[in-house]
Amino acid sequence: MKKNRVGFGGAIALALSLLGATPSQAAEQVRLRFGPFEQTVKISEIETYAKTGELSPNLQLFGVFLTPEVRKGLNAKLAIDPKTSGAVVGKLLQSPAGQQLMTNVQSAAPGLTPELLQAGVSLAVQQIGGLDAIGVAKAIPTRTITIDLSQAAALGSKINLSYWKSQALGTLLEKSLVVEGSPVNFNSAIDPTAPGPIAYSKLSYTLADRARNDRPLPVDVFLSSKPSPQTPTVVISPGFEASRNFLGYLGQHLASHGINVIVVEHPTVIPMFRLTSVDLEKLLPAQELLDRPKDLQFVMNELGQESMLKGKLNLNQVVIAGHSMGGYDALALAGGELNFDELRQFCNRSRMISRSPADWLQCSGKTIKERILNLRDNRVVGVIALNPVAGRIFGSSGLSQVKTPVLMLTSTDDGLTPTFDQQLQPFMQLPQPKYLLTAIAATHLSVSDRLNVGQTLVKERTGQEMEPLRAAVRGTTLAFVKQFTAEAQTYRPYLTPAYVQSRSTPEIPLRLSSDLPPSITRLLNMAGMF
Repeated sequence: MKKNRVGFGGAIALALSLLGATPSQAAEQVRLRFGPFEQTVKISEIETYAKTGELSPNLQLFGVFLTPEVRKGLNAKLAIDPKTSGAVVGKLLQSPAGQQLMTNVQSAAPGLTPELLQAGVSLAVQQIGGLDAIGVAKAIPTRTITIDLSQAAALGSKINLSYWKSQALGTLLEKSLVVEGSPVNFNSAIDPTAPGPIAYSKLSYTLADRARNDRPLPVDVFLSSKPSPQTPTVVISPGFEASRNFLGYLGQHLASHGINVIVVEHPTVIPMFRLTSVDLEKLLPAQELLDRPKDLQFVMNELGQESMLKGKLNLNQVVIAGHSMGGYDALALAGGELNFDELRQFCNRSRMISRSPADWLQCSGKTIKERILNLRDNRVVGVIALNPVAGRIFGSSGLSQVKTPVLMLTSTDDGLTPTFDQQLQPFMQLPQPKYLLTAIAATHLSVSDRLNVGQTLVKERTGQEMEPLRAAVRGTTLAFVKQFTAEAQTYRPYLTPAYVQSRSTPEIPLRLSSDLPPSITRLLNMAGMF
């Protein structure tokens, strides 16, 4: 029965709390079905169970479903502003994923129409200032709610909770991070998104780390013709199985503004790591979690000795820019503490099907013997983490040890590294100074060079409509790196909420913040609600 432990509370807490909005008469009882068995129980009996853990005679037949996880889901309350609940629910239900979720919920709760679910959520928000499963159930305008427990359990196994939490957050982030007031006029002489006036050259190397079985590391160096000796070198680390062309446009952009850039390509690991079973935790060999940051250190060491580059690269001060797994590399080298104890706890207690792809990659590290590990490299002075894989491996406090400023990108429609678990919760751990660039409706690969995107695991938005995001990344990345130079004040306006918002389009609203508002932090602190 272990696979079906989502049960009544988990499925209802999930389904009813994610869907929502406006009613009249309230539900009083629930009809529970499981195969040939059926029992009607009062909602007050379920409420008593949630508070005390005691099962009424009517509930005892279904005791196998009412696990501690279900009780936790029943008791969890999500504080939400009634003014924004309608917009959040509306956007969810209009999306194709929302319609599919509604279909699945209706299979578990036959008789509940979208209108009834919306009505229940809306009234619950008005009555109790938030959402919880029992509050929503009470508010649904029908006397009896029927729940098919076998379908409810199956529903729980189909849903990527991280993705849905992130979907619900998108509208909240867009509204709560908006900058009010008149548009700000920026220095028209500078457009940080446009190519700079400085010529640059591109050099390519293939390095091999003899200490690690001649591990091959192809590298591109974008060498500016007019670099400042004090300007940090930017080292770019692409994601899992991505080529160094993935963010090549960013390297070229920075070089045209006088910043030297090194782009590293990590070895392909899937062909040489044979899967003997369908084990998603083995997509990434555990050692890669340690080898990838070492790749960047090795490249810095080697290029520092390269005769053609002597005196041209400032490798005593480095900004690491990474996408996805590359974002993990950057945060680790900046001092983020790897917590393998907490990682093992998460991976051992969570179900494979409920994890995001980012979780699969991180859970590969549960076999690493160390408990706590710090890979800090003192040469790293800043981090640009784009859609980073960061939600599990640093534990609940590892990122508080980061020693550098951080610019982080999160995309609300990212199905691979969901914003809720992989960026927003990690962002809360980071010390100041820090910046969160939020791209509403963007996906995991939206930031990539669209000419270098191959076959994808999920549907991605990488076309011309994503150019405003790529432009914002070019501009904020340049402004961020310039903060380590004598031009810091000149570029400071381009690292502000007003500037980033000015780059928005109706399709891709953009926001920048150094702190999350209370409405968002409350939601993040409720991460264990399901």
